[in-house]
Amino acid sequence: MPVAITGGTGFVGQAVLDALGEAQIPVEALARKVPKDGHLRVDWVQGNLDDLTALERLVTGCRAVIHIAGLTSSPDPRDFEQANVAGTANVIAAMKRSGTKRLVFVSSLAARKPELSAYGASKDKAEQLVEASGLDWTIVRPPAVYGPRDKDMFELFRSAKLGLVPLPPSGATSIIHVNDLAQLLVALIPSDPQSRKRIFEPDDGREGGWSHKELGKAIGGAMGRPVLALNLPAAILHSAAAIDGLFRRKRAKLTADRVGYMLHPNWVSRSDRAVPEALWQPTIKGEAGLKSTADWYKAEGWL
Repeated sequence: MPVAITGGTGFVGQAVLDALGEAQIPVEALARKVPKDGHLRVDWVQGNLDDLTALERLVTGCRAVIHIAGLTSSPDPRDFEQANVAGTANVIAAMKRSGTKRLVFVSSLAARKPELSAYGASKDKAEQLVEASGLDWTIVRPPAVYGPRDKDMFELFRSAKLGLVPLPPSGATSIIHVNDLAQLLVALIPSDPQSRKRIFEPDDGREGGWSHKELGKAIGGAMGRPVLALNLPAAILHSAAAIDGLFRRKRAKLTADRVGYMLHPNWVSRSDRAVPEALWQPTIKGEAGLKSTADWYKAEGWL
């Protein structure tokens, strides 16, 4: 039986499709616009999270659903409610109508602090829907995800090329390479007592995560040059978000909502929510992963 995924054309979704292909697992994947150069074992279903008919067609006959699709950044906080909350409710409804039981939901560490951002609040609400669904669920809260194709942390690599990595105020964060995250999501497809009705916070295996300065310097190292890793005060980040919104509008990467959770000092994955080692372990350490990511950006002409 195939596995259904939402968000298959996105950064994480593409890595999951690669991992499913390596495991020779057939896939039903949702996409607003079906890619021309598709994976061999993927059947695309055209539609979006608002399209109940497409969602039901997507999940019918599948052994599990990996729900990745969602909105991570928007200049309008109201957009998160529609994409992340209503979209998740629609996936759950389609699964119930089709009789599909297993759901792996990709949330975010931001759900731990819903009061900090509209994004985090929407992920928290979506998690509550999943927990109350009656399905056989597992929730995964990734920390900062990086790797080939990523456009968010890419901004830090591009800054490092100029010798400067702007950072939030002092704090710490965990990170995970997108390929490790993809392997975890594939590992969670079978229903297992160790993963059923559990919330996991995976990372790269670095205990205590990375201080912001450590991560900034590691990105500089990956780029092959020393950098000034500069912690910026909240006022400057808010001003930078306003400027980014003014110039890039809907394409802005630094929004006021994103600044809200960036200012929190602790986005380290919790050890009591670690994935059992029998199910999954990270294989890509931070330094090696950051270096290979920088090399990919260079090879693809991004830098």
